[in-house]
Amino acid sequence: MFKKILLATSAVHACDNAAKSAFRLANFTNAHITVFHVAGVPSRGFSQEIIDVKTGEKVEISKEYTSWVKEEMKIYYAAQFKKVKSFDIKITAGMPYREILKEIKDETYDLVALGGTSKEKFSAYKKHMLGSTVLRVAQAANIPVMVLCRPSPSFLKNISGILFCVDFSKASDAAFDFTVNLAKFLNCKLNIFNVVDINPVFSKAIINQEEIETKMLEAYKNIDAKYIQRDSNTIKASAHVCEGIPYVEIVKYAREKDFSLIIMAHHNKENKGFGSNMEQIIIRSGCPVISLNK
Repeated sequence: MFKKILLATSAVHACDNAAKSAFRLANFTNAHITVFHVAGVPSRGFSQEIIDVKTGEKVEISKEYTSWVKEEMKIYYAAQFKKVKSFDIKITAGMPYREILKEIKDETYDLVALGGTSKEKFSAYKKHMLGSTVLRVAQAANIPVMVLCRPSPSFLKNISGILFCVDFSKASDAAFDFTVNLAKFLNCKLNIFNVVDINPVFSKAIINQEEIETKMLEAYKNIDAKYIQRDSNTIKASAHVCEGIPYVEIVKYAREKDFSLIIMAHHNKENKGFGSNMEQIIIRSGCPVISLNK
């Protein structure tokens, strides 16, 4: 299923949960994993001097420095490296999201994994936001993007179930093909989930209960016709539809049913700022979230 996985990390606490999940997936699928670290942003122009992302200090990007960083990475992930088939470490300098996207373009990776941003120094407002690197990579990457901000005991222990969130768009159709293949490979249950959005902020009106129930019935029929019947001979999938605010219901249902993984399509036209469903699901989810936008 996966031959090469890219783990973009700074080897700090904020990346630990995503790193553990990436190594777990690499071990389970016998994939090669590349640990990719953007050491810092050049202080000016084409200068060899960068601002180290971990220390905030100015350092010269030299062979000695990159060798030292690689050794630090080997020590930091020593236990995880022992469990995977093969690995390598790449160090570069530049704007993190640009360098990650460039690495994805230049190599043939099947998945990129990223962690959240350290929240300790941020305000209460920013603690409910993803870092710009994660958002930009998720919006532009042409391969699945896996993000995890919180600990995920279920994924690390046993990949037992996938929750696929659908909105019946073309992007969801493409994401479903990937989801089916992954569910078959992992031999785990698949639940197709849709939320009838009743948030008056986006629907611009309060929907009456009869209309909600009609939409839920239509959603069940669409799931059965578009997804379940199409792949009924290859995989057993179940459906669930509810009403509510999408990110709240998705996170809540995944937690209640102990799903190991959430997969959904990412829409570039979706609100890119604070409050988008994708962003809120990633921040709040207790299991890895894989987004696809192609």
